[in-house]
Amino acid sequence: MFETKVESKLSNEYLNNGYIIREADDSLALEWIRNQFDRLIKELLPETKDINTEKLLNNIHKYISASELNDFRLEIIRSINSIEKFREMYFLVARSYLESLVGNELSMQLRVNLSIQLPNDGSSLLPIHSDVWSGDSPFEVVVWMPLVNCYKSKSMYILPSEKYAEFHKEFKNNTSSDSEELFQNIKKQIQWLDVSYGKILIFDQGLPHGNRVNEEIETRWSLNCRFKSVFTPYGDKKIGEFFEPITLKAASKKGMTYELPEIS
Repeated sequence: MFETKVESKLSNEYLNNGYIIREADDSLALEWIRNQFDRLIKELLPETKDINTEKLLNNIHKYISASELNDFRLEIIRSINSIEKFREMYFLVARSYLESLVGNELSMQLRVNLSIQLPNDGSSLLPIHSDVWSGDSPFEVVVWMPLVNCYKSKSMYILPSEKYAEFHKEFKNNTSSDSEELFQNIKKQIQWLDVSYGKILIFDQGLPHGNRVNEEIETRWSLNCRFKSVFTPYGDKKIGEFFEPITLKAASKKGMTYELPEIS
């Protein structure tokens, strides 16, 4: 493998753990993203206009209820995905890591997703799952970006690669009837990921992962978006429908449009 030492270390860590946690590649792009949320929230909740961004995000549960959360979240998702530069800035936060782990000709999910978990709220749970089980390509990675410090139950969990091998081997013998029973069977093997604001998580969405009730005193805000190499196999989520090429190179553009000359 013709990798640099830095690329080799990153790749080995991803392969061994199923994820990497690193400082944002572009801290200014990350700050720009968080500032968009500050602006949008204060437009929706004018009473919060004098609160600083970090305090506002961590304490949003003081201004919206669990019953209002989904409509609030969907409105913000609609708004961020209508901002022209948003996806580009998102990509810049993780660019060098994606180019090392995935490739430099990338497809990106058309919409960035948002998770908001209020303290002690059971309405925003993501049960244990693997995206590949429901039709995603195993060639995808997820860039998970916290807007606040995420730790313990305020974060997400994953079954690390080293534990997944045994899980996969025994899966056919698993008699669990639902996701909660499955979680209870492997909860001693999962790993909770501490990811503070300023860092990003890139993980293998083929590994079982999810969240639980946020038992901390602060609200969790995290973004997620999938990336894959343009020319690797797609699952149910196709290019043009779910993904869009974002870094296609000149030789590929030429090759995709090349036509052999006709012979008379």
